[in-house]
Amino acid sequence: MKKKLFVLIFFLFFGIIYSQTLEGKILNATTLQPVENSSISNLASEIIVVSNRKGEFRIITDTFPVNIEISADGYISQLVKLNNFDQKTEIYLIPTSEVLSEVIIRSTIIPAKLQKIPASVSLISSEDLKRIDASNLALGFNNVPGVYVNQGALNTTKLNIRGIGARSQYSTNRIQAYFNGIPLTTAEGELTLDDIDSESLSGIEVIKGPTSSLYGAGLGGVINLFSAEADIDKTEVSVNSLFGSFGMHKQTVSASHGTSATSLFANYSELQSDGYRDNGEYNRKSALIHASLKSEKGNTLSFLANLTKLKAFIPSSLNAEDFIEKPSSAASNWEESKGFESYDRGLLGVSYQHNFSSHFSNTSTIYLNFRNAYEPRPFDILKEDQVAAGARTKFNLETAYFQLPSKISFGAQFHREWYTSGTFENLYKDFENRGSVLGESLSNNEQDRNYANFFGQVNLEISEKINIETGFNLNSTRYRLTDLFVQDETDQSGNYRFKTIFSPRLGITYEVINGKSFYSTISHGFSTPTVAETLTPEGQINTNLKPETGINYEVGFKGNWLENTLFTEVALYSIQIDNLLVAQRIAEDQYVGINAGKTNHNGIEIFTSYRFNLFSKILLKPYANAALNFFEFEEFLNRDLDFSGNKLPGVPRSTINLGLDIKFDNNLSFYTNLLAVGKIPLNDANSIFTDNYKVLNLKASYDWKLFKDFEIQFSGGLNNVFDEKYAASVLPNAVGFGGTAPRYYYPGNPRNYFGEIGLNYVF
Repeated sequence: MKKKLFVLIFFLFFGIIYSQTLEGKILNATTLQPVENSSISNLASEIIVVSNRKGEFRIITDTFPVNIEISADGYISQLVKLNNFDQKTEIYLIPTSEVLSEVIIRSTIIPAKLQKIPASVSLISSEDLKRIDASNLALGFNNVPGVYVNQGALNTTKLNIRGIGARSQYSTNRIQAYFNGIPLTTAEGELTLDDIDSESLSGIEVIKGPTSSLYGAGLGGVINLFSAEADIDKTEVSVNSLFGSFGMHKQTVSASHGTSATSLFANYSELQSDGYRDNGEYNRKSALIHASLKSEKGNTLSFLANLTKLKAFIPSSLNAEDFIEKPSSAASNWEESKGFESYDRGLLGVSYQHNFSSHFSNTSTIYLNFRNAYEPRPFDILKEDQVAAGARTKFNLETAYFQLPSKISFGAQFHREWYTSGTFENLYKDFENRGSVLGESLSNNEQDRNYANFFGQVNLEISEKINIETGFNLNSTRYRLTDLFVQDETDQSGNYRFKTIFSPRLGITYEVINGKSFYSTISHGFSTPTVAETLTPEGQINTNLKPETGINYEVGFKGNWLENTLFTEVALYSIQIDNLLVAQRIAEDQYVGINAGKTNHNGIEIFTSYRFNLFSKILLKPYANAALNFFEFEEFLNRDLDFSGNKLPGVPRSTINLGLDIKFDNNLSFYTNLLAVGKIPLNDANSIFTDNYKVLNLKASYDWKLFKDFEIQFSGGLNNVFDEKYAASVLPNAVGFGGTAPRYYYPGNPRNYFGEIGLNYVF
């Protein structure tokens, strides 16, 4: 017995001598913060330990080198080979959300990883939004290749995707947009993103190219915005104050409370600015509430409300001489009339997700939008009232189809919109220095707009490497116009219904090797004419006008490199558009639509993002994106003029966006961004072009943890560092009236600064 005890003590003693304790720390590669509850496994001994709140761990090993595997929820698992134990080892885990190909895209009918989706999808994360000042959400879209931002003022923003919507005069069109699944785009296809506060968002997803098989009338693409949410087991309150050039200041208050079953987030902000240009004052108040409740079975009920009150004056566009000599001036007639737009806008929605089983679920949403607007303009005063209501339901099923793992989705969306508008004389010339004065009625119309979408999609996993995705959408659109103005002899009343449109889609992805995939897709899209475009010069409805349709052919590559620290994406596409809708301007506020021909939208898009640790506490994130555009009229006859072969106006030949983010120990951050834009044709004849330009923006931020639960954030930046003079937006095919020169240009802001201080307290 004594001999056995001696042998046991001997082996224990020498085992302790020859076994070594390996100490280390697990850190978030993005924030450099400790990762708690990560699992560390010694692959040889199969010993598993868990990191503590500080991310620290200890594991015993007999020999070196030793292979360990680290995993944690929300992070990419990592294999590490360690050769010695001389010092504590720091291991950096990459969050799943930072590995773009691993991100689950919520915008598609069937959620899937980015790498497995046969389409070009771009993400704007909450981290990306930190690069810009919080007064201007539109700047965040510059990081999406293929999207070009025209911004004449904070309330005059136009986006076009792959050149579609570039001919729009004042607003974004031919693009669908949703906020937590609730439509932002009107039944006529017009979109306003200016109302959305960037500080109320958790992220944005942009699907480029015709997406009608997913969302109906979306020839250019779809933009999905997602509200911020509360963190689990955390209650916090934040107060932020932003200030900057041209009298800009913004105050924001937000609060959130989260548990494993509930989430509540509320945000209120007020933004004011004098504007760089005359008659450019801006005032916006907005509030958002987002709440969700999850049951024990995983069913989720959520609610979203977003309210906006806006009054923004309009400096309008300038002719070439004023653009060069007096860029801060307003158009003379807009300044004299003190033209502006004001409205109250609201968005309300309730969504419920029910899980019938682990393989079958339904998500249904009902919503209500409203807008009451008043807009004095030099040529008249416009009053608008708009109310929209609708519902969308979607069923998702996981099953085996022909003995292949598959996912099936089907559903429908119904949307109805009531719109009334009236115009009145603007008597500003009769009342000197008073601005706009309401006169007699000029028109009074009611519109009833309706559409219905029926959609379906099947995803088939042919093998571990090959996935096929096919879908369709059936759309039915109609409207009724009622002319209530009886003082003239023209009755514009009438009904119109477009033929049912079938939009199919087929895509395939092939994973060549782990983390690297090719994809190919063919998709159909369409856009219906607006009511105004269907009216003839005589005021009658043109029943011969057809929807604009297009087919997108696309191939691309998505890949991770260098142990998932480098992501690259390349897309080559060709969109062929038929029955091109052209809005001919026949008066200052009157347009007539015609189907004028065909356009070819051919292009190349490139995106790359890299991240690496320069030292243990310094993280570098360079990124770049570029778009080369070859957009031209294939056939275009307009008023006996042949523009076939000309470049499409309103969109640059190329855009390049370069940036570098630097983070020091998660307290100090620097952001640099350079946007280079090529020449832009200003008219169909291609007789006038803008100059190319480059704009450099800089920003720095510092987070100071004053106490354990109390943090102060400081940030500041400089936009347009080199004081570039450029056209931030253009008005394609501008027309001069009364012998005046056409006003094509909206000047961009000169060099300007901003600063922000924020307080955050966690209960």
